Amino acid sequence: MKYWAAAQTKAASAASNPSRALGLLAGAQIAIGAAAIFARFALTAAGPLSVSALRLGIAAVPVVALAALRGRYARFDPATERRLGFAGVALAVHFGTWIASLQHASVAVSTLLVCSTPVFTEAWSVARTRRARPLVLASLALALAGVTIVAGTPSRSETPLGIALALCGAAAMAVYLILVRASDQRYSTLAVVGRTYPIAALALGCAAVLARDGFPGVHASGAWTGILAMALVSQLFGHTAINAAVRVLSATFVAMTVLLEPIVAAVAAAIVFGEHPAPFTALGALLVFVAIALALPLSVEGVSA
Repeated sequence: MKYWAAAQTKAASAASNPSRALGLLAGAQIAIGAAAIFARFALTAAGPLSVSALRLGIAAVPVVALAALRGRYARFDPATERRLGFAGVALAVHFGTWIASLQHASVAVSTLLVCSTPVFTEAWSVARTRRARPLVLASLALALAGVTIVAGTPSRSETPLGIALALCGAAAMAVYLILVRASDQRYSTLAVVGRTYPIAALALGCAAVLARDGFPGVHASGAWTGILAMALVSQLFGHTAINAAVRVLSATFVAMTVLLEPIVAAVAAAIVFGEHPAPFTALGALLVFVAIALALPLSVEGVSA
């Protein structure tokens, strides 16, 4: 608990400064990029809904405990509470659909599609403000071209269901980021995740029970290792860091950095599962980095993209 408290405090402090938030965001994407690998191990003895529920449930325990100790539930703004309630449901949809997509698509392609989140956040920004930002649109196109190269041409193992589930996960994450970005700034990062994580875990747990989605057995060590790694590394550090960063940086920029995840996932999948990335991976990675660099001047804009 002391370690998590110190880490959370450091994350909140870093995200209060744009330059520090950028560094925090980079580390978060590495942690989250490894989630697909952890999920593959978890799915060896459990269903996608139960894996998602356990991931969020385990991560929620220290978050809720620390939030209660620090009085983060004392503030109550009805509009913000409703917004964060919907955000928790969106987070549940994101994890449930994306982890399910890994059963119907390769790690690289599934992660590529679920990382199309910035397309949805920018579409919302354009619809809301009725103005397009040419530099953002250009960087989005460049980044998507890069991750497409990284993922390569989908194999016959990719199915329409896998593609649809991954895209649904991307749209759900866009909704989550937009709702969190628009929440009352007096709610700290800990106050936000102290609400959204348990709500998402509860929603996924109920869905798993209703769908009779199998939970892993006590002796399924591989599955539990994957679940714990997702909860402690990808969720507690990775997603909490993103929640902190999106309070300072624009939602579209934060979503764009998520495009680094397919690179991490593709390389890791090649090492662990032998899913070799396309030969032009380096070129694709370079395009993503250039795209993010182009978007840097817009990263701290006051637009709730």
